[in-house]
Amino acid sequence: MAADVDKTIPEKERRNGHNGQTSPGSGSWFYRGMWTLLVVCAVPLVAFGIKYYQDSQLLRRHEEGIRALGAEGLFLFSSLDTDHDLYLSPEEFKPIAEKLTGITPPVDLEEDVIDDPNGETLVLEAKMQPLLLESMTKSRDGFLGVSHSSLSGLRSWTSPAVPSSSFPASQFRVFLPPKGKVEVGDAWWVIPSELNIFTGYLPNNRYHPPTPKGKEVLIHSLLSMFHPLPFIKSRFAPQGTVACIRASNEFYYDIVFRIHAEFQLNVVPNFPFWFTPGQFTGNIVVSKDASHVRHFHLYVPSNRSLNVDMEWLYGASESSNMEVDIGYLPQLELQSVGPSTPSVIVDEEGNVIDSQDGSSEPIQFVFEEIHWTSEMSQEEAFHRMEVTFYPFKKVPYLPFAEAFERAEAEQKLVHSILLWGALDDQSC
Repeated sequence: MAADVDKTIPEKERRNGHNGQTSPGSGSWFYRGMWTLLVVCAVPLVAFGIKYYQDSQLLRRHEEGIRALGAEGLFLFSSLDTDHDLYLSPEEFKPIAEKLTGITPPVDLEEDVIDDPNGETLVLEAKMQPLLLESMTKSRDGFLGVSHSSLSGLRSWTSPAVPSSSFPASQFRVFLPPKGKVEVGDAWWVIPSELNIFTGYLPNNRYHPPTPKGKEVLIHSLLSMFHPLPFIKSRFAPQGTVACIRASNEFYYDIVFRIHAEFQLNVVPNFPFWFTPGQFTGNIVVSKDASHVRHFHLYVPSNRSLNVDMEWLYGASESSNMEVDIGYLPQLELQSVGPSTPSVIVDEEGNVIDSQDGSSEPIQFVFEEIHWTSEMSQEEAFHRMEVTFYPFKKVPYLPFAEAFERAEAEQKLVHSILLWGALDDQSC
């Protein structure tokens, strides 16, 4: 019977091993699926293998570095190795070369703008009262991670690096608003923040700031009047610079600005010491073509009892050898001596009718009074910048007593936050 049944099954079906059912090409589909599954499984295994190999190579080089340089030597090397490939490129080695030779190359301005040699000049003066060491909780030698070397940069910084300096007025064009941000109350990023809660923060083991570019150049030059090692982008978010138009008329803007930057106070062989003011803020009254600056003021607000964050390393490990404190800085500010002035006065035909040099009397100028056609309060302009830095400031934050009065009137709960420092600046 079996033989008779087999004869009734078509030859193709018997070859495929089916009993009355056909599946053309099922064998090829089966093998194709198996290959796909193997490839899918192999990809993460190969990736894991590559990652394991790279990690083992980095670990091996790290161990070789410790044997050759020691922990502290490797720490210094890592502070220069910005791309973390355990090799120093010529660009990465440049800060050390500049330190050894004492030669610093000039910093380029924005490529598309050339300063007018006959343009106006603005003179700024820097003033400083050093940090009150008694406002710190950890300023005594031998206290936790405090040693004479760790606080040496802080204790020696008692006056501005450059008490007075002149700037071409045209350089302050960096504060002018971009297209579409020309109305009173408009706020914008002058130097955008590149960090957020997802990107984390920048490393602590650095001594030399990156070379400033574009709009960063002027901010770097201004902060360098205080200390020679400013980092115009802070390690923690939000970083950068924000500006807002407070007032305007046909010819002038009054622009308020806020800068989140910090200083590195220590140099090799001491471990890094980061000095981070809560914020730099100020305002500039500038012509709309940036040919004339009527007023400039930049300062660290001193209206709070603690306004500076300090973090320093006392060993080669960032994770286990970091100390933190907070303190009060009475004064750190730049102020324009007067409006920007030209060194040469020409008539309508371009002939020089007066000039200013070291051997002659200063040129006397009479400046017209500025009347604003549109303006807002300085407090409101500052709030617009706060919201740009910290979107949570869209929610009103009230003093303790006022919060309970508002809560009772609106039948709402109170969310109370207790901080060592401030929630809306970099001092906490």
